Amino acid sequence: MTISAKIVKELRDKTGAGMMDCKKALMETKGDLDKAIDHLRKTGIAKAEKKGERTAKEGLVFSYIHHGGRLGVLVELNCETDFVAKTEGFTDLAHNLAMQIAATNPLSIKRDDIDQLLLKREKAIFSDQAKESGKPENIIDKIVDGRVEKFFADSCLLEQQFIKDPEKKVVDLLTEAVATLGENIIISRFTRYAIGESSINE
Repeated sequence: MTISAKIVKELRDKTGAGMMDCKKALMETKGDLDKAIDHLRKTGIAKAEKKGERTAKEGLVFSYIHHGGRLGVLVELNCETDFVAKTEGFTDLAHNLAMQIAATNPLSIKRDDIDQLLLKREKAIFSDQAKESGKPENIIDKIVDGRVEKFFADSCLLEQQFIKDPEKKVVDLLTEAVATLGENIIISRFTRYAIGESSINE
């Protein structure tokens, strides 16, 4: 079948994928744009890890203000080229991340960024709780490890369940975007402002 240049361009604009990849995806899906987008996402996931090594110096600072103006988020999202930074897919990702931050108030982007003094304090609390509940000494370490993992899952943006689809983690959202848009994408920093609260990640 013949695939028009117009639909190829439309797919490229939506995903940031290469022209040949877009044309091939449309051929595979018989010209169905939505299916072609899904096809690019699926076939690109395997390449996402390699793209993670590339430099990401372009991007945008996205602002999100929650209804009523009492809660706002700024998030810096980086990619490799200005072209991808201007795509709908990249902007949608930034919007979803900002909404996630507004809703969950994470402490950091990844677990390595968690303050070590805070982590040490949390571990001590978990250990004391396990001891006070009468748990045997030989399983306290396992209990503490489990609670620390839960702490990371709640507190680190990349490890949180995505609010719009709890079957995914935020890191999965990022990986899918890397695969679809064809570039390395990095969440560099964020700040969450709420009326009457101090900002955690300034």
